Amino acid sequence: MKIHEFQAKELLRSAGVAVLENQVCRSADEAAAAYDALGGEIAVVKAQIHAGGRGKGTLKENPEQHGVQLVRSRDEAAEVAERLLGNHLVTLQTGEAGQQVRQVLLEAGCAIARELYLGIVVDRAASSPVLMVSSAGGMEIEKVAAETPELIFREAFDRDAGLDAYQARKLAAALDLAPGSVRSAVAFMQRLCRLFVAEDCSLVEINPLVVTEKGDLVALDAKMSFDDNALFRHKEIQEFRDLDEEEPTEVRAGEAGLSFVKLDGNIGCLVNGAGLAMSTMDLIKLHGGEPANFLDVGGGANVEQVTEAFRIILSDTHVRAVLVNIFGGIMRCTTIASALLEAYESVGFDVPLVVRLEGTEVAEGRKILEESGVDIITANDLTDAAQKVVAAAG
Repeated sequence: MKIHEFQAKELLRSAGVAVLENQVCRSADEAAAAYDALGGEIAVVKAQIHAGGRGKGTLKENPEQHGVQLVRSRDEAAEVAERLLGNHLVTLQTGEAGQQVRQVLLEAGCAIARELYLGIVVDRAASSPVLMVSSAGGMEIEKVAAETPELIFREAFDRDAGLDAYQARKLAAALDLAPGSVRSAVAFMQRLCRLFVAEDCSLVEINPLVVTEKGDLVALDAKMSFDDNALFRHKEIQEFRDLDEEEPTEVRAGEAGLSFVKLDGNIGCLVNGAGLAMSTMDLIKLHGGEPANFLDVGGGANVEQVTEAFRIILSDTHVRAVLVNIFGGIMRCTTIASALLEAYESVGFDVPLVVRLEGTEVAEGRKILEESGVDIITANDLTDAAQKVVAAAG
């Protein structure tokens, strides 16, 4: 689960991590009042959407306007907020359609001496969280990793013990921080690592992390996401969820207990098992097709879930064919075949349906489909299924 920058900064502040004074605003009048409340000569208005690259992003309705803008008066704060609110911000992560801006963050300015990068992720190879820092703050970390990987420094830390002070000092030295900034850096890094573990984060990214002219470290930006499987432990974080920022069909699928990701193709996929779903999409692309979604119904799907899965897939007007690829391990192929027919009867299909079954009671399951009289294209194996669904869609 992702949250907004202003929400992430609430968590950072509560953990003792330095952030600037700010107020979230949902109207131009609120932005003007927030500018007055901050009491400085300079402030920054930031569009709040679940996407990175907001500073370089542009409004779809007005490409000359960016998602992060400096303001020097209450009138200018109100004007910028007015332009952003309700419009769509297009960044590298949103696609051409952009994401609608429903709120902005007005934040106090500060005297910046340096811009750095800091991020924490779970390194599955190391079986531990890893803190990464770089002197290339304000840049896309993917670009830094590709072009100048020597500028990225890492320290894995124990989830229970946290980041040791010597590790933080080592990273501070790698960033060539002045002696007066090292103490601030150690406290900043250790508190952030404790927060990462305590809140079951999957990502924490501060870009840029700034060093002020006084030598203090401040989180100028903040991106946080959380392990969905651990959210039951964090009711307060669940309240941060913004459904307006999520794909409606993905929300609908989640409520039905389905794993669903919307894509841009025209071949719907209904599969049981994440690995099999990925392989199915790969083979569709190999044979010249484009998947319209990733949908994993899991190993114990019932008729209601299969029916809802079909409804979700067919709600996408771009879908021109559907591939059902089921391996009956825990679930019997006869159960799946019966569920498919009931779902077919309930939903109604106006696009070709290709079905590939394999596993327990596969012969009986195929027989059920063949004798049903329903217009279903059966496939013998995954390659055959991919080729048939690509042909049907094309």
